[in-house]
Amino acid sequence: MVKSHLKRIATPKTWKIKRKKNVFVTRPKPGAHKISMGVSLNTFFKEVLRYCKTTKEVRQILHNKEVLVDGKRRKNPRFLVGLMDVVSIPSIKENYRLVLSDKGVLTHLKIEGKEANLKPSKIMNKTLIKEGKVQLNLSDGRNILLKKDSYKTGDTLLFELPSQKIVKHLKLGVGSYVVLGRGKHAGMGGVVSEIKDNDISFKNKDGEVLKTKKAYAFVVGEKKAEIKI
Repeated sequence: MVKSHLKRIATPKTWKIKRKKNVFVTRPKPGAHKISMGVSLNTFFKEVLRYCKTTKEVRQILHNKEVLVDGKRRKNPRFLVGLMDVVSIPSIKENYRLVLSDKGVLTHLKIEGKEANLKPSKIMNKTLIKEGKVQLNLSDGRNILLKKDSYKTGDTLLFELPSQKIVKHLKLGVGSYVVLGRGKHAGMGGVVSEIKDNDISFKNKDGEVLKTKKAYAFVVGEKKAEIKI
């Protein structure tokens, strides 16, 4: 049986929590993201947003107010919210996107209502299935079926919420604006200047050219980010 708590000292380094404050923290339920790339709604409200001090307060918010994750209402305090997910509280007109800071720590960005309707998802893998259809496996755990295959692993699809309609295809290539999800440069963003085999070079905001693994790159725009990062 999976326990509902986790020792703080054993939590991923990406979590923005005080590890010596208490012994335990809420363990998120298994979901669309890896545990290193997401936290429970309970932890999000208490330690990322710092809206609440206790789990009881979080439960009251989730049951008394509409809290949406990517356009769908969620009531379970252990629900896993992860990288690029949008958490909305319509009653107070507030929207937040979970992102990585330039120190590689999960944090939040307050975004406008129009942008809260956009969700980027990276193509992690793709498979050819029956009748010539292609199944895309996305970074947020979703699998989608398409008749036409114009996408490559490493590209990003920009979805409209809550309809899940694809509004833009962002290709990974020279000139793409990427943020890094792993590695020593995790959380940094920049424009890709070169791709060679499994590595990429990108220019950060300070004009430095850095090198990292191609797999670490998450495309969020062409030349500049399509969303607030």
